[in-house]
Amino acid sequence: MSIVKKYYNRIMKYNLINKFNYKNLEDIPKIEDITINFNCQNFELKHLGTSLLALQLITKKKGNLTIATKPNVILKIKKGNPVGCKVLLKGKSMYDFFLTFIFKILPLLKNTTKKKIKKCNNITYTIKNTLIFKRLEKNYLIFNNLKSININITTNTKTKTELFFLFKLFKIKHLLI
Repeated sequence: MSIVKKYYNRIMKYNLINKFNYKNLEDIPKIEDITINFNCQNFELKHLGTSLLALQLITKKKGNLTIATKPNVILKIKKGNPVGCKVLLKGKSMYDFFLTFIFKILPLLKNTTKKKIKKCNNITYTIKNTLIFKRLEKNYLIFNNLKSININITTNTKTKTELFFLFKLFKIKHLLI
């Protein structure tokens, strides 16, 4: 069991129950999944290959290609062409990545990221400097052309106050600024 999951089960659940008075245990907020993706403007095999390799190095899981469902004349994308790649993390791999995200990546981030709070259960990070990940920095010549990476953290919260309190318990204060 991951350190993050132990911390959540032993400490955070009780704090959430005391703060919001949940009647059902399934209503307690938790992180459901983390999606990491690269969006490629040009769908050359070279760029898609390096972004798939980068995702595999970052998450230790194999990535999937994202296929365009609609044509886009402005971006010159046809229907069915690959436009990026993504990895969906759940379970143990999600907690392992979240631990490295909290302690290794977030302290290095300054104003080079954009944070978006979608609805009341998603936080999306857009990291422009992909070489912040140490595994990509070691192979600079291969990964220096990568575009921004999107990290989407999905929870089961129902309100923004629950979302903010959940991340406050994870000791991530600058996530919410």
